Amino acid sequence: MRDADDRHGNALYGPQPDVSGASGYPDAPPRVGFFTDTSVCIGCKACEVACKEWNAIPEDGLELTGMSYDNTRGLGADTWRHVAFVEQRKPLGGQEPVAHDDVDVFAAASSLGTDAPSAASSLGTDPPSAGSSLGTGAPSAASSLGTGAPSAAPTAAGAPAGPISPVSPDGRTELRWLMSSDVCKHCTHAACLDVCPTGALFRTEFGTVVVQEDVCNGCGYCVPACPYGVIDQRKDDGRVWKCTLCYDRLGVGLEPACAKSCPTDSIQFGPLEELRERARTRVAQLHAAGVTDARLYGDSPDDGVGGAGAFFLLLDEPEVYGLPPDPVVTTRDLPGMWRHAAVAAAALAALAVGSFARRPR
Repeated sequence: MRDADDRHGNALYGPQPDVSGASGYPDAPPRVGFFTDTSVCIGCKACEVACKEWNAIPEDGLELTGMSYDNTRGLGADTWRHVAFVEQRKPLGGQEPVAHDDVDVFAAASSLGTDAPSAASSLGTDPPSAGSSLGTGAPSAASSLGTGAPSAAPTAAGAPAGPISPVSPDGRTELRWLMSSDVCKHCTHAACLDVCPTGALFRTEFGTVVVQEDVCNGCGYCVPACPYGVIDQRKDDGRVWKCTLCYDRLGVGLEPACAKSCPTDSIQFGPLEELRERARTRVAQLHAAGVTDARLYGDSPDDGVGGAGAFFLLLDEPEVYGLPPDPVVTTRDLPGMWRHAAVAAAALAALAVGSFARRPR
């Protein structure tokens, strides 16, 4: 047992380099998972629709929640993919918005492809001459659009320092949407799997965690055990349901339906180590572009769940997206709990024996 622990890591917490091997798959393929790049998510909900269609998930209400364009609120038994819409009063990155308050965009568009005045003159300025536009003195995009582009200036009083500010230099408030497609994290150390008494939850050869609905008895132990609040019971039969990472599709060499349908490649599927390397490169690109708030969430094998099989690139703190900042597998302390229980039981037994021994005969 000790050799197995040294080779595969602890069964309840810490890094686990061979998840499938530790679960009884000696010749398993590389572990696969999701990398969700929220910086390119457009909130189209194609992943939600594809997930429901492929897995025959019941609809969970078509009414808007009152929170932006969100009509699902969060993950649940009937929502295995959830696209969050987070509204914030600040622009994205260091990009300053261009004002078009005095521009008739319809007039400008109607002149495209005709002999009408050029787009530059339609936008309120005279078109540059051929010499000036082809020489070294070509005006910048901002100057050719007139006074629309705000000049750089210190941020408003009380605004946080840095390239991102909730108030633009001329006093306008800006709005950005942080969109993110959430899903089960398929944790390295999955508490839902650890507490399941029937074996309904199992680890696949791909390193993912799947529920067998025909084995689930509806006890619900896994629901509070999940540190992300992902797994949930259906009200009609009490059984639990969650994302399977399209286990049936993986078995025949297909990628999950949500990743297949994503038009911007916000949801990327593949070998987990390859995705982690790709994610680190993407974060470096965003930092170089001035988006200094970009960070990875759930990618580290040293975190509280041993690293997630579905991790994210976020543009703000995890709490903004409704994610726990420091998730920990809830079964991590089981050995210590059992030790304390054993000590308590031994103390009670000794107390009982002592009380009987002191009784007068």
